[in-house]
Amino acid sequence: MSKPLMGKVALVTGGSRGLGAATVRLLAEQGADVAFTYVNSEKQARAVVDEVHGKGVKAVAFQSDQADTSRAPALIDDVVAHFGGLDILVNNAAISVAGTVDDPDADTAALDRMHATNYLGVIAVIRAASRVLRTGGRIITVSSGLGSRVGTPGLADYSATKSGIERYTMGVARDLGPRNITANVVEAGLMEGGMEPPDPETLEVLVSSLSLQRMGHPDEIAAAIAFLASPAASYITGAVLDAHGGYNA
Repeated sequence: MSKPLMGKVALVTGGSRGLGAATVRLLAEQGADVAFTYVNSEKQARAVVDEVHGKGVKAVAFQSDQADTSRAPALIDDVVAHFGGLDILVNNAAISVAGTVDDPDADTAALDRMHATNYLGVIAVIRAASRVLRTGGRIITVSSGLGSRVGTPGLADYSATKSGIERYTMGVARDLGPRNITANVVEAGLMEGGMEPPDPETLEVLVSSLSLQRMGHPDEIAAAIAFLASPAASYITGAVLDAHGGYNA
């Protein structure tokens, strides 16, 4: 089997389950040593580490809450101390909170935590990682089709976090291009085993809006991430790769 990422070190935020775990597994299969973060899923994190070790590469899980932006420099320091460097950053960790902007009972604390996790937390990790990423490094930010088109009510805040981090990643591509570091976005879509799905009625509307008329599998989106991390994507930067079943078609 080809190992295009042999000798590389990757960090995947939110890597204990769902898309994050699928990405950790695939990067490991392609030869990378992988660090990943988790918040509460310690048992799942240990299982992923054990699975990756079975692929013949190194893995380590760090407990780190991305909503606490002050943790980002220490996280990156821990990864570098453990592996000796960093080549690939996958910004996957995110949470979803729904609610219309005029809802008098909106959980504003939960919405604020989402903004901290999905936007400010990603920025903090990128800033810290950018200082240590080796030449030829890769930054892949996981967004959503909702970053380009909201589509249904109740998703204004979530969509804003994704749209904002997409634009930030475009700026990162400009800033780090002289160091031959690429920065790209993968717009993910509805996934089996992903975030807590919306209510059945909303889910039916969202699936019907897709060109492929089905939910995706985490492995399908992980493949897009792995491509952007690979040598085959060396001349791609500042791009948005849609992996959401044709939500924007």
